Amino acid sequence: MPQIWFRPYVWMEYRLALLFTVIIPLILLIWAFAQKSEAIQRLLMIYWRVASLLLITLYLMIGGLAVSFISALIARILIPISLWFWVDINDEIEYQSSGLLKLIFTSWRWATTVYCILSTVALVPFLGCAFSESSLKSSYCRVWLEAPLMFKDYFHYNSKPAFLSFLGIIGLVVYVVYLSYFVLIKLGKQGRSATQ
Repeated sequence: MPQIWFRPYVWMEYRLALLFTVIIPLILLIWAFAQKSEAIQRLLMIYWRVASLLLITLYLMIGGLAVSFISALIARILIPISLWFWVDINDEIEYQSSGLLKLIFTSWRWATTVYCILSTVALVPFLGCAFSESSLKSSYCRVWLEAPLMFKDYFHYNSKPAFLSFLGIIGLVVYVVYLSYFVLIKLGKQGRSATQ
């Protein structure tokens, strides 16, 4: 593949995504369960439901599907919304007694929000990859597929990209159906409250 000047930045973006959207929230979720912090647990469970779109995007990118660029952008928009939308959870977290978990969780929430905003801005110039087959085949767009293909080599060595992208499509359909149900039906009943 020809040298692309922004390749190191794309790889840095994937590393930051791994840190902010997988590693830290997983540690925080385990910690919140250990500390019995229900508000943080609930918000992180909502976060994981929303952030699952990133995993779906990864599988779509393994297959080199153009829609993956759109789902990547939407995931980065939905994640900050999921972290700040819920009035009742925000109030519970705010009124919790101060502690290391609350401090680190709040810091992560702000850092992830900033990361997602910057990542969204960085991804916008590549949206053309989603709408043009010739652009998608260019090295300009293919550089975004390198990390997902490395993920495939590590975790799905014997699987074909077409099969993995099929799993991504199924995941995307389920995600869109659930999100549509939530926005059109459940949100109207609950409003900005996350209570069951």
